[in-house]
Amino acid sequence: MRGDQLNNYVKLLNNLENLELKNMKSNIDQYIEMVNSNDISVVDALYELSELEIKAKKERAMNACVKVASFPFLKILDDFDFDFQPTVNKQQIMDLSSLRFIENNENILFVGTPGVGKTHLATAIGIECARNRYSTYFISFHELITQLKKALLENRLEIRLKHFAKYKVLIIDEIGYLPIDLDASNLFFQLIAKRYEKHCTIITTNSNFSKWPDIFGSPTIANAILDRLLHHSHIVSIKGPSYRIQSKIQYLDNNSMKDSKMT
Repeated sequence: MRGDQLNNYVKLLNNLENLELKNMKSNIDQYIEMVNSNDISVVDALYELSELEIKAKKERAMNACVKVASFPFLKILDDFDFDFQPTVNKQQIMDLSSLRFIENNENILFVGTPGVGKTHLATAIGIECARNRYSTYFISFHELITQLKKALLENRLEIRLKHFAKYKVLIIDEIGYLPIDLDASNLFFQLIAKRYEKHCTIITTNSNFSKWPDIFGSPTIANAILDRLLHHSHIVSIKGPSYRIQSKIQYLDNNSMKDSKMT
């Protein structure tokens, strides 16, 4: 490069840095060489560089959406062992991952004993929602109730209800591990009522719906909650062994085999 060309090249790199076009900056040398070798036109080079930058920005935006959703872990559907849980309808899960349920404001309820993969599937679908720029938030049922009860005591319940009601997809994990009092049940009903037919709620529970009156301390409140959750919903019932127990058994078996080889 001549002196003036080199100077402009440095200025170009500085401009790209100042404009935060980091992906274009990191690939500019490769495309300059391609243009100089007549492998690509200037217009095509600029177009491809801009496409790389747009793709990178979309990826950063998707990752930001995933981060603010507060998922307990980052697991996708490819990580789920459908062979281990044959009762799970893989085609149904794949259809849900298409996010068609969001356009129809439908709910998803995962029902099954602890450790069968309910939270994994709920999280995987939630990550797909977040990556497609739908406002998504994950929270355990216990933490949700704790926050609503605290807001009630601080006279800011309506603000907190609106906060949780605003998300296009709200994932509430682990309903049913412990019963709650009537005040908490009423708070939860208020939230579900606010979201009804407006947004999508994904639930995981280890309790059959027939046991919900015991969980919420009132058949009336439980039925009112179920009525709104089950209307326009997809139910995924999982009956199978626990991943956690299976992992523990495999771990113990592997250690046992190692010990036997050593002896």
